[in-house]
Amino acid sequence: MKRLSLTAQIGIALLLAVVAGILLRNQADFVDTYIQPFGIIFLNLLKFIVAPLVLFSIMAGILSMNDISKVGKLGFRALLYFMTTTLFAVTLGLVLPSLLKSFLPVINIDLDTAAEPVETSNVTVMDQLVNMFPENIIEPLSSMAMMQVIVIALLFGIAMVHVGEKGEMARKVTLSFNDVVGKILDYIMALAPIGVFCMLTPVVVDNGPVVLGSYAALLALAYLCFVIHAGVVYSSAVGILGRMSPLKFFKGLQPAMLFAFSSDSSVATLPYTMQCTEKMGVNKDIGSFVLSLGATINMDGVAIYLGVASVFMATCCGIDLTMSQYLAIAFASTVASIGTPGIPGGSLALMAIVFASAGIPVECVAVAAGIDRLIDMGRTVMSVTGDASCAVVMQRIVGKKL
Repeated sequence: MKRLSLTAQIGIALLLAVVAGILLRNQADFVDTYIQPFGIIFLNLLKFIVAPLVLFSIMAGILSMNDISKVGKLGFRALLYFMTTTLFAVTLGLVLPSLLKSFLPVINIDLDTAAEPVETSNVTVMDQLVNMFPENIIEPLSSMAMMQVIVIALLFGIAMVHVGEKGEMARKVTLSFNDVVGKILDYIMALAPIGVFCMLTPVVVDNGPVVLGSYAALLALAYLCFVIHAGVVYSSAVGILGRMSPLKFFKGLQPAMLFAFSSDSSVATLPYTMQCTEKMGVNKDIGSFVLSLGATINMDGVAIYLGVASVFMATCCGIDLTMSQYLAIAFASTVASIGTPGIPGGSLALMAIVFASAGIPVECVAVAAGIDRLIDMGRTVMSVTGDASCAVVMQRIVGKKL
C-alpha cells in the first residue's frame, strides 16, 4: 500500500477528532488532561519554527529573485502584476468575511488554553508603522514580533543581492539555513495529524457537532472569495490589459484548472498551463518564464484564505480586530505568500505567521487545519489561473517588443 499523503492523514484526523469528541463529551476532564497536551506540544513546535522560517525563507526568496533583473521589463512587470493581484486578494479576504461575520456560525475557542493575544486596541496606524522597525535583531525573534522579523528578512535579503560577490558567503549560509529550517518543518508537519486530532477533539467536546457547520461556513466563505477574485480581478486584467475575452480565457484554461483542482499542485500543473496559454496565443518563451515565476511566488489563493481564516478565527476567539490588526494581517499575508513559496505544510506555517503578527492565538491553526486540504484545492486553482492571466497580459504588453 502506498503511504497516505499528509493531507489525507490530516483529513482522517479531522474525522476521528469529530467522532472522538462526540463520544467523549461527558469526559471533558480526561480530554483536557490526556489528549490536549499532545496538541499543545505540536503547537509549541509550530510556534518555535515560525520565526526562523520567516527569516530565512523570505531572504532565500529574495535571493532567488536575483535573476529577475536579467530579464528586464518582463520580469519587473510580471512581479508587479503578481504583487498587485495579491494585494487585491488579501483585501477581499479581509473585507468580505468582516461584512458577513455576523451571519456565520463560529466555533467557540477557549482562550484560557490559547496564547494571550497582543493588546492593540489603543495602537494607532502610525504606531503600527513605527513598530514594524526593530531596535535590535534578537528581540523580534525571541518575542515572535513577526512584522519586525519580516522587515529584518527584507533588509538582509535585499542587501545580500546588492553587495553581489562580496555577499556570496552570506548567501550560501542563508540558503543552507533555509534548507535546514525546511527539514525541521518537515519533522514538525509529520506530527500534524496527531496535533490536529489532539487539539480539535477538545473543541468538539466543547461545541458538539455544530463544529461541522462552522467548517462548512469557513469553506463556503473561502470559495466565495475565490470565485469573486477570479471573476472580477482576473477577468478585468485579461479583458482590459490582455485584450482577451474572459470567457475565452477561462474556457481555454479549463483543462489546467481541473488538473490543478485534482492534483493540488501548481508546479505539477505547469505543463498543462503552458499548453493552454500557448493555445491562447502566448509566446512559448514568455509563457515559460511567467508561469514558472508565478508557480513560485504567485499565491493569491493563499493570501485570500489567510485573510478569511484570520477574521473567522478572531471571531471564534471573541477578538474584535482593529484597523492596525487588519493592516498587520494584510502586510504579513502579502509578504509571506510571496516570500515563502512551496514549503511543505506551507499553508499552516503561513497561517501561524499571520496569526502571530495580528495577535490571534496561534492555537487556532490546529482548528483551521481540519479543512485545509479541501480549501487547498481551490487555492491551487487560483494560483494557476493567476499565473495564466499574467502570461496573457504580458504577451499583450511586452510580447511584440521582445
